[in-house]
Amino acid sequence: MQAMKKFFIQTFGCQMNVYDGQRIAAMLTKHGFSQTQNLADADIIILNTCAVREKATNKVFSALGRVRRAKKPDALFGIVGCVAREAGGSAFKRIPDLNFVLGPQSYHKLPEILKNPETKLLNIDLTGLEKFDELPQIEKSPAVAYIPIQEGCNHCCTYCIVPYTRGRELSRPFKDVLKDTKHASETGAVEICFLGQNVNGYKYTDSDGKTYRLSDLIKETAKLDTIKRIRFTSSYPTEMTDDLIEMFKEEPKLLPFLNMPIQSGSQNVLTRMNRPYSLDLYIDIVDKLKSARPDIQISSDFIVGFPGETDEDFEQTMEIAKRVRYINSYSFKYSPRPHTAAALMKDQIPESIKADRLAKLDSLLNDIQREFNESCIGKTMECLCEGPDKTGKHLVYRTPYMQQCIVNGTTQEAKTLVKINITAANKASLRGKIVTD
Repeated sequence: MQAMKKFFIQTFGCQMNVYDGQRIAAMLTKHGFSQTQNLADADIIILNTCAVREKATNKVFSALGRVRRAKKPDALFGIVGCVAREAGGSAFKRIPDLNFVLGPQSYHKLPEILKNPETKLLNIDLTGLEKFDELPQIEKSPAVAYIPIQEGCNHCCTYCIVPYTRGRELSRPFKDVLKDTKHASETGAVEICFLGQNVNGYKYTDSDGKTYRLSDLIKETAKLDTIKRIRFTSSYPTEMTDDLIEMFKEEPKLLPFLNMPIQSGSQNVLTRMNRPYSLDLYIDIVDKLKSARPDIQISSDFIVGFPGETDEDFEQTMEIAKRVRYINSYSFKYSPRPHTAAALMKDQIPESIKADRLAKLDSLLNDIQREFNESCIGKTMECLCEGPDKTGKHLVYRTPYMQQCIVNGTTQEAKTLVKINITAANKASLRGKIVTD
């Protein structure tokens, strides 16, 4: 009897990639493969990649080198996702024995390499949404189901490679997204997280001329009894329309937490980034959100050391962080990416200055995050179980604000949604006790 073939998949980067990795795994399972965590046992090896920063791309090719040394001699291996699109055919020159290179909209072409393993498979087409129809649904959803509602982005920020790696913005048909949310609700999901590079820019017009927005997706998803929590990421400030802001007031299942990246607190830097919103507009949106949902909290992304950023520009970023009080943020040194306008700007900032500014911003953001976490002590929150920690002695939960909360217990005691009284906090996480009625 022939042994079942195995696949190994490693996912880098964003939640969009996590979703794609789950669907690729479902596709290979349908083709008779079983998943393995041991690279040396795999008959096909897939690196599901991210290219948002130079470090991420370098990490992928470093991993490919390790794969070459560790894999079985006849195992197929390749890259899918944003690095595949960025590198294109040159990936075969860097790694001559690579078998396939598939862009973010081409995952569903993977079975072609299974039929013809002697060929080199290259497909980096970005023109459609066929993968959502071609890739099979996963049989059992995790508690949190990530549902992409669009691909690509039209904003063309001067630092961002996404329009090149994932193409122009395409919103999925409204009914297709609801079909995915319904499937997730029927197969174990408790929380739905809508995904998109510009998620609140979702806009789909059907054959009858009716236009749907993200607020409509939230309304319909909230009708599913088994779905208890809804959120979305990542938001663009100018797409935060009044109908969406109103949802935070009207729909209790929509969590009081929003990631709305500002990137910089300097109007000069925002202009150079091609992010056409004013700081006054951004603050006005935050105020509207807090008026609609007084307990809402905001997180952000920041880029420091963008070309031309002065000390004064950086201080303005520090000031906006102090003003908004972001409870969780991701901050990075500017990283030049190919195919972007900012990479060609002449006034690049030295690495030493970038590092110094990042350290200062991180210190401030960490203090703000710790302050918010400590303000939660004594409160009771309904939290979603993620499972055991590495020790097996504790359970990990997520609060409505995406904070990690650690509770003593084992998997046998785990319930999906529980009320937890917060007893301690630090910058990174909370501690709590389950409230028993």
